[in-house]
Amino acid sequence: MVTAITEGVKVSVETNYQPEYSSPTQMHYVFTYRITIENHGDHTVKLQRRHWFIHDANNSVREVEGDGVVGQQPVLEPGETHQYVSGCNLRSGMGKMHGVYIMEKIVDGKHFEVIIPEFSMIVPYILN
Repeated sequence: MVTAITEGVKVSVETNYQPEYSSPTQMHYVFTYRITIENHGDHTVKLQRRHWFIHDANNSVREVEGDGVVGQQPVLEPGETHQYVSGCNLRSGMGKMHGVYIMEKIVDGKHFEVIIPEFSMIVPYILN
């Protein structure tokens, strides 16, 4: 698990390879990742947007931007946690992702970026 804290918002990531949805002979590797967002700050925050960078070991980079996460724009009071699971496909068995969430402080409407820490996605048998 990797973790980063930005302005009191903690983001943790765990990844899993999904062999049942992957087809290595067709260069299709599927990974899921579980994100946990914790508000350790003093203010209520709302996750407005996401901006991801997805790097594949074949030197390709994709960018994904959009509103919220998995169709939600969660609001976190101080001390609250939000968790979701999403997925990513790669053309090689190894890659990484990182990015930012655009959060809003409800008290004053100000936006700020929260770091999504870089995490690796590696097919387990590659490490043997």
